Amino acid sequence: MTADAISAAKTPRTPGMKLLFAVILAAILTVPLFAVYLLSWDRQEQANTARSAIVSGWGAPQRLAGPVLVIPYQAQSSETVTENGRQVTRALIVERELTLAPDVADLTAAITPERRRKSIYEAVIYSAQASGSARFALPTDLARFGVTPEQLQYNRAELRFGLSDPRGLVGAPPSVTVAGRPVALRPGRGPSETNGSGFVAPLDASALITGAIPARFSFAFRGNGWLSLVPQAGDTRWRVTSPWPSPSFVGGFLPTERRVSDKGFDASWRVGNLALGRALVSTGQVAGGAVEAGSRGLEAAVDPAGDFEARVDLVSPVDLYSQVDRSIKYGFLFIGFTFGAFLLFDVIGGVRVATPEYLLVGVGLILFFIMLLAFSEVIGFAAAYLVAAGAVIGLLAAYSAAVLGSWRRGGIVAGLLAGLYAVLYVLLSLEAFSLVIGSVLLFVALAGVMYVTRRLDWSGVRAG
Repeated sequence: MTADAISAAKTPRTPGMKLLFAVILAAILTVPLFAVYLLSWDRQEQANTARSAIVSGWGAPQRLAGPVLVIPYQAQSSETVTENGRQVTRALIVERELTLAPDVADLTAAITPERRRKSIYEAVIYSAQASGSARFALPTDLARFGVTPEQLQYNRAELRFGLSDPRGLVGAPPSVTVAGRPVALRPGRGPSETNGSGFVAPLDASALITGAIPARFSFAFRGNGWLSLVPQAGDTRWRVTSPWPSPSFVGGFLPTERRVSDKGFDASWRVGNLALGRALVSTGQVAGGAVEAGSRGLEAAVDPAGDFEARVDLVSPVDLYSQVDRSIKYGFLFIGFTFGAFLLFDVIGGVRVATPEYLLVGVGLILFFIMLLAFSEVIGFAAAYLVAAGAVIGLLAAYSAAVLGSWRRGGIVAGLLAGLYAVLYVLLSLEAFSLVIGSVLLFVALAGVMYVTRRLDWSGVRAG
């Protein structure tokens, strides 16, 4: 190597070159940071799989529908066919069903939640007791639906109840009384809102000719995660009580009244059929054991997962994976602020920081998020945050003191990291104001860097 080459190799880099180099190293470290994000996503998928295993056989999230009264009848129809080159019209007798939603339905559900664990994973299951009453009556304008009272086969009527996962029907069998008399129950044939799942009570509905038919019911079931109701009556009233302290009310209809405390919640809904945009009467043709929607009344099945559902979720107060994911998204700020501190010590304090030292500090910062994820699954997010932050601050403070040649400088780095971790925890806790706080923090940091480096010769060629 020539003397000129040796001299060039010993030429110190300018502050601008050091800044560019630090930026490149920080950009490289976003790759392992993204890998940590993928690790968090994978752990969340494992947690979901474990929760599915916990609740397997217990009962799925439950959706209630009904009761509705279904009465078969026969109607005349016609079809045109071609025979021997001639069109022939034939009269047919088709089997149809008249579906009556109750005038009034009053339902209650008492939910008893329970946490179940498998290894480090947890799922929320519940047992529920549903009860209520409903009143059915023939509309005075039944003829408008193309049906006359004489066509109805009252002795073949069915009272149908919908429960999306009938495996949850455990314990004492459901109890249903019609006009004060108990009726026998059969499985299946639930309303379309639960895809036919549920149970049915065959009965003689001849009493409809002279007046309304009252029905009362009670049944216990199990499920997990959430419970919903698809209202169908002219006036549906639904009350849900539970000792669960952190419910989430979603769906197309929110409670008209609710009380939530650390001792549980009490919520009530009231929905009319005018809000549902549907009539209390619908007709359909029976074909292959199913009922095809007719041209009168409710012509399309209600989307049970859409705007025609009242639902309460038994959510966990803290979703640790979402919090870990959000904290990882702030990882570049930790790398940027810490590298900025080292760069200032380098270009202003005169302490040379080598490339491996930048990389080791960056790896230590990324290790915080791995530790946060690992410990959160075991001891909870808050405790894991304290453990991971304390370990990383102590490690990088000691290493910075050695690299920067001073415990005082190491203490400055420790204070910087402690402040960053404290601010990050506030950002995670105050989600609504995280953008405001983050933007103010960046502005203050930029202003500070501008002030400290306002007289710095970044190019190294400024005249003395």
